[in-house]
Amino acid sequence: MDIVSIKAQHKLLKGWDYIWTPLSKGYTDKVLYINVGTTEIKEKNVPLVMKEKFIGGKGYGLRLLWDATKPETKWDDPENEIIISSGPIGGITQYSGTGKSLVVSLSPQTNSVMDSNVGGFFGPFLKFSGFDAIEIQGKAGKDVIVFIDGINHRVEIFEAPADATDSHLLAEQLTEIFADNDNEKKYIGVVSTGSAAGHSLIGMLNFSFYDSKRKKVRLKQAGRGGIGTVFRNKRIKALVCKIPGIKGNLNNVVDLEAIMERGKRFNREMRELDAKQCQMREIGTAHLMEVMNDHDLLPVMNYKFGSHPDSHKIDSSVWKRNFTQNIPDGCWIGCNMSCSKGIDDFVLKTGPYKGQKVLVDGPEYENAAGLGSNCGIFDPEYIIETNFYCDTYGICTITWSTLTAFIMECYQNGILNKERTGGLDLNFGNSVSALEMLHQLARGEGFGKIAGTGVRKMKELFIKNGWGDPAFLNDIGMENKGLEYSQYMPKESLAQQGGFALTNKGPQHDEAWLIFMDMVNNQIPTFENKAEALHYFPMFRTWFGLVGLCKLPWNDVEPESNAQSNEPAKVPEHVDNYITIYKAVTGREFDRKRLVEDSERVYNFQRVFNLRRGFGTRIHDRQPYRAAGPVTIEEYESRSERYDKQLKEKIGFDPAGKTTVEKMKVLRKYREDQYESLIDAVYKRRGWNNNGVPTIDFLKKIGMDLPEVIEVVKNYQ
Repeated sequence: MDIVSIKAQHKLLKGWDYIWTPLSKGYTDKVLYINVGTTEIKEKNVPLVMKEKFIGGKGYGLRLLWDATKPETKWDDPENEIIISSGPIGGITQYSGTGKSLVVSLSPQTNSVMDSNVGGFFGPFLKFSGFDAIEIQGKAGKDVIVFIDGINHRVEIFEAPADATDSHLLAEQLTEIFADNDNEKKYIGVVSTGSAAGHSLIGMLNFSFYDSKRKKVRLKQAGRGGIGTVFRNKRIKALVCKIPGIKGNLNNVVDLEAIMERGKRFNREMRELDAKQCQMREIGTAHLMEVMNDHDLLPVMNYKFGSHPDSHKIDSSVWKRNFTQNIPDGCWIGCNMSCSKGIDDFVLKTGPYKGQKVLVDGPEYENAAGLGSNCGIFDPEYIIETNFYCDTYGICTITWSTLTAFIMECYQNGILNKERTGGLDLNFGNSVSALEMLHQLARGEGFGKIAGTGVRKMKELFIKNGWGDPAFLNDIGMENKGLEYSQYMPKESLAQQGGFALTNKGPQHDEAWLIFMDMVNNQIPTFENKAEALHYFPMFRTWFGLVGLCKLPWNDVEPESNAQSNEPAKVPEHVDNYITIYKAVTGREFDRKRLVEDSERVYNFQRVFNLRRGFGTRIHDRQPYRAAGPVTIEEYESRSERYDKQLKEKIGFDPAGKTTVEKMKVLRKYREDQYESLIDAVYKRRGWNNNGVPTIDFLKKIGMDLPEVIEVVKNYQ
């Protein structure tokens, strides 16, 4: 069906005109509320206390979701919300990495609070249209599209029966429909998901950005926790935002010159240093492939191993050859990191779009490692194709990678077989069956639909059916709090184990990536050192999600003098950039101490939100043993020299003459005890009691002693 015919079938259900509020110091102090079930649309003021304590982005999402839901609200209840918010810095164009938005909802996977960060145009465009956040509630009877017209200051809800479902088509169609000419395409942002999101619990959201050089619509993902599933459950097909254009100071900042000076400084670093540091402009995050393999940190075969002799087949040189070079690849205007790499004119070999040439966004490191080595598949064409289909189908690639690796290990151990998988041979390395499983999920059929429930629910199903030993399944199922692990092998880094499992939402590396500090550089040797790192880095990274920043410009290119600084892991010169920019946008007095304090309030609020949902205590911070040590004899013996040495030197246990099973038992007790000691140290540093609950005294100290927060915490004292 052509664009004109599709547009003709859009039926207006509700229109609402509003008075535009221009930004002032990075804020409009307005929230756009939409109920897609009742078609209610209204504007809400942001209370001063919300602005001061929750800052923006993730903070606004958490506050609005708390107010909209009850402790017993389920993810698929109409009252669950999806909130999208950028932050006061989000949308400036004079410094790299300022186009991020945070998406918050109740998760189908964890049944608790989920946040996911994303690039693309929608979040900043929403701000320029007059709103710091959009709050979506209700459940539509039929598929709908929400259009925010930031030119004519009008919001419309359309019934949308004929539009495509999968994101690579839908985003292009809607950009065509709402752009009156080609020039307007770069001023449209679309949020969508795909066909698989509606058949699974692991759906993600795609946020579009227009690539002016390629003249194509591209996608960035808010991947974690199944928010795309919530989106489709609400029968939302897409959100669209259109603005009149971009000019230099739409945020109406206090000191534009200060921001420009820091932006020029960073751009010079990118020009002069990126090629000899991380090569973000040429390879993006996929530059990590051989780095991880060389340090025994690359996840291989469901995190059993940390390296593989075939890893060169999917290392950064392979991706450099595949990525289109010498073209700006930023997902936000003015970002000079250009790390959103893409593969042009890739011919698909399977699925509903077989034979078509497509633009593939990525793969990034997480996708290459997860779809590739973690599943024992060292075929770049498979990784590219699966990356594309995960994106357009609306499936979190990190989650899909980890659950596929879990399935493959279950298959290898006889827990699954062809009869149980409906004929799919899912041994490690079988790319054909792995892709077919993904296509099944998009069709809502077969074993693919079981896979789409995620690792936790598959474990429960297999145990219920009597398939496999429950203890073994829990050991190898790489999930915590219901969320699948991202793609770093944490066995030899106690701090990284905490960085994954001591999170609020589940094991995602956007809170604390400490492997190199801990394992490679030995910068944090004691429990106290590790606890300090597991306090500072989650707080610092939380702040990025409050103000609308991407983390990559922080430490994926570093000043030449950084190694000589007092705390090189923190990249202090870049931290100073962010402090200067925040002050220049908002006019607020600000320093490193206040940065951490702002984050502590929101981070602890999220912890209490988890408590309100019935989660958030020590038991929920447990990790699968595969994250901490060798589960199988094969694993132990692959590193027997290392493990035997540790037994002798760290535990005082002589491994000579002992069986592998005996040695594994001693090592396991030691590593589990070490993790419990880490939890004690981290809880103490974070101001929590021994059960992981923030103390009332600490909440008062950080200014998060709101009555509703204290009421929840009192139940756990």
